[in-house]
Amino acid sequence: MNSRYVECIDACQECLEACNVCFDSCTREEDVKMMAACIRLDRECADACSYAIQAMTRNSPFTKEICDLCATTCDRCGDECTQHDHDHCQRCAEACRKCAEACRAMIA
Repeated sequence: MNSRYVECIDACQECLEACNVCFDSCTREEDVKMMAACIRLDRECADACSYAIQAMTRNSPFTKEICDLCATTCDRCGDECTQHDHDHCQRCAEACRKCAEACRAMIA
């Protein structure tokens, strides 16, 4: 595995975990309908992070494109999460921001 991927993989793993926690927590909020966009983006973002990790660990020829998509997905998920005051959403938004930055730094 390429050593330049290590920081990005770590950020993607943190983001994946934060998104999964946020997803699970959102489903238990009082007004689940209000959380629908957040829940959907948590799933999309966790999957994008997982795919990016897989691409980097196998040194895929599409790593840059996949990480670019991951950064875009993280931006969208983070933007949604910042609109909610829940701690899990705020933690997720921060993890998304860090992951997007790491992905962009890696592909620069």
